Order: sequence, then C-alpha cells, then structure tokens
Amino acid sequence: MPESFPLSLGEALRWLRTELDGPLRDEAEPLLLGVLGLGRNVLFSRPESPLTGADAARLREAVDRLRGGEPLAYVLGRQGFWSFELEVGPAVLIPRPDTEVLVQGALQRLPLDRAATVADLGTGSGAVALALAAERPQDRVLAVDCSLEALAVARRNAARHGLERIEFIAGDWLAPVNMQFDLIASNPPYLAEDDPHLGRDGLDREPRGALVSGADGLDAIRRLAVEARGALVPGGWLLLEHGWEQGQAVREVLHAAGFSDVLTLPDLAGRERVSGGRTGWKSARPNRARQQP
Repeated sequence: MPESFPLSLGEALRWLRTELDGPLRDEAEPLLLGVLGLGRNVLFSRPESPLTGADAARLREAVDRLRGGEPLAYVLGRQGFWSFELEVGPAVLIPRPDTEVLVQGALQRLPLDRAATVADLGTGSGAVALALAAERPQDRVLAVDCSLEALAVARRNAARHGLERIEFIAGDWLAPVNMQFDLIASNPPYLAEDDPHLGRDGLDREPRGALVSGADGLDAIRRLAVEARGALVPGGWLLLEHGWEQGQAVREVLHAAGFSDVLTLPDLAGRERVSGGRTGWKSARPNRARQQP
C-alpha cells in the first residue's frame, strides 16, 4: 500500500484489487468494508474519504491473512446468516446460505398451534438454533455440540442477539439429552475422507471434525437417523443437511431407520440439500411459517 497518507477509500479499493489475484479479487470490496466497518453506500458516495494509518495497517494484515488461505469470514471474524451477523472463527464452520434451507424446512414443519421442543445438533456457531429461536420465541430450543470452543462462540452469538434462552449443551449428538423433541435439525459433517474439496476454498482452515464423516461421508448421518428415531415424539421430524449428490443415499438411510414421509428439499440452485422424515404415520402437511427472503 502506498506510504503517503491520507489514502482514500477509492484508492484503497483499487489497491486491494491489484494486490488480490484471481478469485480473491472478488473479495476486495467486502474485505475493505468489513475491515473498516463501513456500509457500501459510504464507499460509493464518499470514495474520497481518507484512511488513517491504523486503517491501512489493518488492511495490510487482512490481505496477508487472505493470501495465506484464511477464509474471508475468519479474517473479518463474522458472517451473515438468516437475519443475523454471527461471530465465526476457526472453532466453528462458516455458516453458508445453503443451511438456510434447513431452517426454512424446520419452520414449515413445526406446529402452529402450540409450542414445540427443538434440537439443533452440532450447532457450531449457533446459526440454526438462533434462527429457529428468533422465529419461534414460544419454542424450547436446545443447541448441542461436542466442542466447548464452538459452544462458547454460539453462546456469545446468542447473547449478542438477545437469545440467551437457548439451552446450550456439551456432548456427542443426543447422548447428553434425555427427552423427546418435536423436531431435530442438524447440519452434520458429511464430506468423505478423500473429498477433493477439503484441499480448497478455505475448507482446510475449518474444523475437520465438523466436515468429515467416514469413507463415504455418511457415518454421522447414519448415527443420527438411528438415535433421533427414539428421541422424537410421534409425528416428529428429523431434518439433515447433506451434500448435493447425497440425497438418494440419505433417503435410503432414513427409510432404513424407520422414518416415514421421507423427502428432500432443494437449495436455491435446485440441488438436493436437506433430507428428512418423520416418525409415525401422521399426515405430513408443512405449515406456512414465515420464510426469510
């Protein structure tokens, strides 16, 4: 970055686009705005606004981290999900838009006429639990994770958004809870041990235990299907996020575990993203809970 100051916002953006190569160049603008805590309107309405020496130093550090392979969300320490901005870091997966399909599917299948009891297994940053708790303030929401570091992040996110009523529990999937749920939602690890995606797109910086699950990526899903079957009330739902090529395999796992009304929900690109089923033989009629745009 040029040593002469003041350096303007517009000049800083041009410098970032020069310094960041290939796909990283697309992250120049969000990096600039995120590091400086500015809205996009400021960048384009006042591009001549000067940066301080401290601003320039923070941008240099952020560029070095991004070049070093850190995901942008980790560099900034936050990521948007649903209606929230969430704290993220190396202890948790970065929430992605595809997981909003899991939230939407859960909201459609929770009862409208009464409070429900819901579990988010493998909560990570707390993204799914927070979204459900915000949309369903009458419900009891439990968030479970085996990582104490992840739970600490999730608790801070809940406190930041006034959702401290979520119950955070440390443990291995359903092992630490002994109760019945109306719905269990999970974005479990579902990548195979040799999945080529693990070596790119910053996935090597995210917690491997939250990404990888056995030779075919389905070990956690198989376990959840078996354990959740006995932890759901009659007619209760289990919803699982998975890879876009795993829909058929996950449906077979759910059928084998004794679930009925097995289905798969697509993401915004039309790819199979969330599969689920319910206990018993009650009619599966999703409600019309409010959807996020």
